[in-house]
Order: sequence, then C-alpha cells, then structure tokens
Amino acid sequence: MPKTTEKPATPATGRGKGGKNRRADILRAAGTLMAAKGYDATSMRDISASVGMLPGSVYYHFPSKEALFVELHKDVVQAMTARVREAVEGVSDPWERLRLSARAHLEGLTQNDNLVAIVSPQFIRDQTEVAKVVTDHRREYEQIFRDIFAALDLPEGTDATILRLGLFGSLNWVPVWYEPDGPRQPAEISDQFVAVLKNAYAPRDSGQN
Repeated sequence: MPKTTEKPATPATGRGKGGKNRRADILRAAGTLMAAKGYDATSMRDISASVGMLPGSVYYHFPSKEALFVELHKDVVQAMTARVREAVEGVSDPWERLRLSARAHLEGLTQNDNLVAIVSPQFIRDQTEVAKVVTDHRREYEQIFRDIFAALDLPEGTDATILRLGLFGSLNWVPVWYEPDGPRQPAEISDQFVAVLKNAYAPRDSGQN
C-alpha cells in the first residue's frame, strides 16, 4: 500500500493512546471529512484537527491515511452488509428479497450523512493500490445482490447482471437529488424501482402488482 507523504510523529502501535473510543472518533471524523471533501482533499492534519488531536496522535492509531481509509471503508461496508442481511432474514421469495434489500441499501445511503459515498468505486479511482484492497470489502456485499438476482425467475435471455447494475445505478444516484423533507421517502423510491423491474420481468402468474 502506498505511503502518505506526511510523516508520523509517533509510531503506530495497535490501539494506541486513548484506546478504542479515540480510534472510533478518528474514523468517524475521517468519514465525515472525506465524504464532504473527497479523499485527496482530506489530510491527516484535517482529521486530527476535527477530533482535537495532534497529527502524531492520529498516526499512533493509523500509520497512514491509506490505512485509515481502508479500515473506514471496511466498517462502512460491514454496516451496510449487516443492514441488508437483517432486512431479508427469513424471507424466501426472491422478488420480496430484492425489494427489501434495495430498500435497506437506499435507506443506508440516505441516513448516514453521505458516509456511504466512500464505498463508491469512483471515490478513490486514482489510488490504485488502495482500490485493490477495498474491492475485496465490497465483494461480500455485492454478492448478496448477485445471489438475489440469480434466484429471480427471469425471462430467457435476460441479463441479470445488467438489471442488477442498473438498479444499483438508480439507487446510488438518489442521494444526489433526494430531499429529506420532500414528499418521497427512501422506502417508497426503492420500492418503485423494484416494482418497475418486477412488472417488466416477473412471470405473469407470480402475483405481481
């Protein structure tokens, strides 16, 4: 993994000063700043200032900005994965699993102060080595949706990958125009996207609306 150009004042030694809570504070601050400013525009000095720490104290917990981002990315993806898995637990119908997973995905996107923006493949497109690492984080999450689409009874010749990526594209674009106080809530929006797919691709005797 590439090294940051900023030099640590104190060597990293695991959990470090301040314990687990300070580490969590740093991750939260980094996520907020990076979601707002972007990865490249956020420095370790910015992060340390936002939590009232010296830069060397931040380096005590994380040896580089890259290492910090990798852990932050892992935490966000794990939270999203847990949210979706909980939403579909005990549900066997593939179309209902798709509706609930899409709803959980979009609610996660709109309820975390844009923190999930950092899991976009485009967020660190210029950081090649870091991108390779965080791609593995997303694999388990994306596999949930691959499995759901694979279980759908789609018409012969339908490309499930295109449908899945199209749905993700639609859902991931919502935070750009979504208004928290507007007339449309995330659950309604995601349900509508899935309803369009179901009406177009589900067998006519499947009980769709």
